[in-house]
Amino acid sequence: MLTTIFYHVDNFCKDFRHHLTKNSLGGAKKRGPNRSLQDSEIMTILIYFHRSGKRTFKDYYQTYIKGFLRQAFPSAPSYNRFVELIPTCALLLYIFITYSRLGKVTGISFIDSTVLPVCHNLRINSHKVFRNFAARGKTSTGWFYGFKLHIVINEHGEIIAFDITPGNVDDRNRNVIKNLTKRLWGKLFGDKGYLSQPLFKELFAKGIQLFTRTKKNMKSALLTLNDKALLSKRGVIESVNDILKSDCFIQHTRHRSPINFLVNVIAGLIAYSFREKKPSLKFYSNRRIECVS
Repeated sequence: MLTTIFYHVDNFCKDFRHHLTKNSLGGAKKRGPNRSLQDSEIMTILIYFHRSGKRTFKDYYQTYIKGFLRQAFPSAPSYNRFVELIPTCALLLYIFITYSRLGKVTGISFIDSTVLPVCHNLRINSHKVFRNFAARGKTSTGWFYGFKLHIVINEHGEIIAFDITPGNVDDRNRNVIKNLTKRLWGKLFGDKGYLSQPLFKELFAKGIQLFTRTKKNMKSALLTLNDKALLSKRGVIESVNDILKSDCFIQHTRHRSPINFLVNVIAGLIAYSFREKKPSLKFYSNRRIECVS
């Protein structure tokens, strides 16, 4: 898996560098001293962390990169120096996932959001790292302080769009929905949090049909058997969120800078895209649908 990740990342960096040199006035000139690691190596180390099973990056770096994988990264600097290099690849990671690692739009999509707390509720008033970025939000399980990760997946469990917002941003926020549905078409399935008549009309005008469960005091909409079955399997995106948190470790409360928080989330999403087995839906000839992990 390490070789596979490096192969894709290195090819992307070569193509990006070639495109940058070709379209820059006077060429792309590199400033400052030469680094011991290339951008592709730094990105590979950051992505592979989310596949290593280690919970802390320092333990992972000292055990794997400076230990077991020392032959793969012979020029790896000290841990403190590598942490200083992390922000230099933030933009490259974002471009890489946006243009290379997002899934294909198939006409069947699922939308949901998950919370990313940055500290315990008792430490909100003393928290300083994300003071100007994070916000308090509320979910069905209670209050939190941090951010929200909004994602859209297809029936194969591939992430096809994502957005990160402060915790107080509503799931039906117009700008968020606009960013998430830029490439979408066909049917979009969500939970009751996306229940909104104006949102339904706006998406319908763009060629997207929104399906959600109705509340108890509302009349149920008429659905085909296939649409009803797909709506009942909306939990597939909950499985994706669970994998992102439990296996890819996109959530923890030890961040010391906002840029490193973004790098950690994006690298986790990229690591998920390299996962061979993703939660998905399996279709049968008799129109029966099953969820497969």
